Amino acid sequence: MSSSELEPPEPDRSVQPRQDDHRRNAGDLLARLTSSSERMSRTERASALASLTGALAGSARTAGTAAVVTGRWLVDTLLDLAPRLPLRDADTLRAHHPGRTREEIADALVSAAAKATSAVGALGGAATATEFAVARRRTLFAVPVQIAAETLVVAAIEVKLIAELQELYGVYVPGGPAERGTAYVQAWSRRRGVDVLDPGAFSTVVGDAAKRHLRRRLLGRAGRNMSTLGPYLTGAVAGGVVNYRETQKLGGQVRDDLRRIAGS
Repeated sequence: MSSSELEPPEPDRSVQPRQDDHRRNAGDLLARLTSSSERMSRTERASALASLTGALAGSARTAGTAAVVTGRWLVDTLLDLAPRLPLRDADTLRAHHPGRTREEIADALVSAAAKATSAVGALGGAATATEFAVARRRTLFAVPVQIAAETLVVAAIEVKLIAELQELYGVYVPGGPAERGTAYVQAWSRRRGVDVLDPGAFSTVVGDAAKRHLRRRLLGRAGRNMSTLGPYLTGAVAGGVVNYRETQKLGGQVRDDLRRIAGS
């Protein structure tokens, strides 16, 4: 047996660059959808969501079927993209809402986020229904990725909402973008604010238990987004209503929590 036969095969060095490209593209698109969703037309939003679906499809293929089916890919993708979200600090928020009180600005933030997730849900519902009607042979792959894209955009909008509410209520989260992004994602998973004075509630490291909880939360949200699999109009309406109510509810819970934390 020759020495060459004993050597392990060379690793496929093209996999990581492809994954990095997918993540970079997805991160740019997610930042655009979360930062300017209110100002985007329906056509622009549809184009960005379709591009994000394409980028996520490439990422899902690279991650593998097991990671996608178990939800591990959704968790890793959200944690990877969270630090790239464009977040406004308290001064910027007040400058964007001159003359308003803190509670009035918070009302505006929650309302804007709910409208944004509603628009994504309605758009996702219409697009998903079209996949069923037009291309049944693509449905097995296209529809799950479409749902994943919608779920990630909605989660990102809500993570951004939590981060900006933290700033508004003066409950500042220390660390760089990666540490803060991780803390905000975990807060989204728990539907709570980040209490930086509570060691048990504030963590920038995602352990196995936290990842399992986050995976259940993401898969649960994706399951609710499956309501968009109805006929074209009912799917669009259901997607919008489900997301609007969920974001409003989350905003109320986080605000109650942050008032308590800020008061203490």
